[in-house]
Amino acid sequence: MSEKQHVILASGSYARNNLLKAAGLAFTVIPASIDEAAIRDALTAENEAIDPADIAEILARAKGEAVSQDNPDSLIIAADQTLSLGGQLFSKPANLQEARDTLLRLRGQDHLLHTAVAIAESGEVTWSHVECARMKMRRFSFGYLDEYLVRVGIDVCQSVGAYQLEGLGLQLFDELDGDYFSILGLPMLPLMAELRRRGAIAD
Repeated sequence: MSEKQHVILASGSYARNNLLKAAGLAFTVIPASIDEAAIRDALTAENEAIDPADIAEILARAKGEAVSQDNPDSLIIAADQTLSLGGQLFSKPANLQEARDTLLRLRGQDHLLHTAVAIAESGEVTWSHVECARMKMRRFSFGYLDEYLVRVGIDVCQSVGAYQLEGLGLQLFDELDGDYFSILGLPMLPLMAELRRRGAIAD
C-alpha cells in the first residue's frame, strides 16, 4: 500500500472517530449506507443459530465493501458490533425509551459484545478481525438509570447496548472481561498491527 493512500472510516461513530484520531491516523469519514437491519434479519432467518460474532463480521465487511466500491483507491476501515444475551440479539435503540428498555433488560446480567473490524480496498475486503467481550452490568437503581439517560441524552442511541463506556456508562458495570478499545468500537491493537504490516503507518 502507498503511504499516500487515502484512509476512510466507514462509520459515523464518535467513539471510533476519536479512537483513530487519538492513535494519530489521518482519515475522512464516510458512513456506509447499507440496510443493517435487513442484512441481520436475513442472516437470522437463514440460520437461527448463527453466531452473533459472525453477524458483526458480515456487517463490517458489507460496510467496507459498500464504501470501497465508491472509493476504490482508498483504504476503508469499517466496523460493527453485536450484543447478545441468552441468545437474544440487540439492535441500537431508536430513542430514549428503547434505550431504557435495553438497559433494564441488561441490568444485573452478563452479556456478550462482539466487535468486528474490516479493511477493504478496490471494492473487496482484504482483512477482518473479531473480538468478544463479556460485560457484567450491575443492578443499578432506577434513579441512577433516569439520571444517566438525562445526562447522556440521545447520544446513548449511538451504542448497541445503550451505554458509553468512555463516559458515564462506565458506572453501569460491575465487571468487564475483554479488550477496552474493542468495547468502545474498534479492536485497535490488531488494526494498528495490520496497518503497520501494510505500510499505512510507521513500523
